[in-house]
Amino acid sequence: MPSNNFIADYFTSESVASGHPDKICDSISDAILDAAIALDKNSRTGIETIVGANRIALFGEIKTTANINFEAIVKDKITKLGYVRPEWGFSTESEFSNDVHRQSPEIAIGVDQDGAGDQGMMFGFAVKETSDLMPLPIAIAHSLTKRIDETREKKILKWLRPDGKAQVTVYYQNGKPVSIEKVVIAVAHSEDITANDVRSDVIKDIIKPVLENYEFDLPKDEDIIINGTGLWHIPGPESDAGLTGRKIVVDTYGGYARVGGGAFSGKDPSKVDRSGAYAARYIAKNIVAHGLANKCEVGLAYVIGQPKPLMQTIDTFGTETVSQKSLHDFKDKLIDTSVKGIIDKLDLRRPIYSKTSVYGHFGKADLPWEVVEK
Repeated sequence: MPSNNFIADYFTSESVASGHPDKICDSISDAILDAAIALDKNSRTGIETIVGANRIALFGEIKTTANINFEAIVKDKITKLGYVRPEWGFSTESEFSNDVHRQSPEIAIGVDQDGAGDQGMMFGFAVKETSDLMPLPIAIAHSLTKRIDETREKKILKWLRPDGKAQVTVYYQNGKPVSIEKVVIAVAHSEDITANDVRSDVIKDIIKPVLENYEFDLPKDEDIIINGTGLWHIPGPESDAGLTGRKIVVDTYGGYARVGGGAFSGKDPSKVDRSGAYAARYIAKNIVAHGLANKCEVGLAYVIGQPKPLMQTIDTFGTETVSQKSLHDFKDKLIDTSVKGIIDKLDLRRPIYSKTSVYGHFGKADLPWEVVEK
């Protein structure tokens, strides 16, 4: 994280497109959670998806009264993500297996008493660098991958195939972002387009409009890297296997702030890996939005089966405008950080999780943990 007293520094974050193998898995796991919680709001899930060359496999646990057609959800998601050609080595024709089992009664007994579904520590962060109080490097990286997907889905760039990555390096001076130093993009594409045309199209239709939206100029031409190996024709799991929860840094703050010990996707809100991280962001964002600090990191820690956190910390990196006691008093009035308190305050027992599967879990105005309270 750029310090508060440096003269000049650089920071790099990355994001991945919706068709990236790990994001395919996150999207499937969260689609199953949404399907369960839509029919039974008390559903509990810990769904792990694995994809590889012509293989899709589900593992994990579930407790629900809902009748879930796992295979139909999987195939619908694969189609929506653009994997419609079996010759790419991954499609709805790929081999499917389902080994999801009923939730362990040893876990359920603690959750039944409003305790945490697991132990762990979670962090939430906010900083005055963007309008949504996210670090600028990850905000731009997410905007680039979202634009990659948009240009493919709307056929603005007809040669694009699913899968892609973006990486952004921001130059900071005296603690403030002043320029975009480097942009790295990787996109899968059809065989009938040259590397030069891929480069020019990506700069014109993806990079330039995104940076203009953030009021930054393009980096120097030599500082824009498109498809570092030259060509990329086969997207997705045929080229690289995927797994739920493997993009924790992409899902949070791009490495700009600390991350907790657990991933989010596929987990219902009784799993504090997810709900605790959302509560921590909610607290941090409201502290910054209300002018109590310019930068804030909130830490929470839980033990399985117990309702309240064992640790609650607020670090404002010397940017606070009020005392530590006032910050904690503000937090306590804002939200009850028990598991039940978080779920009730943020209304987490509803099917809102598929929209978190790509472009990060934070910084999206329509999610309850992003609300700035009056």
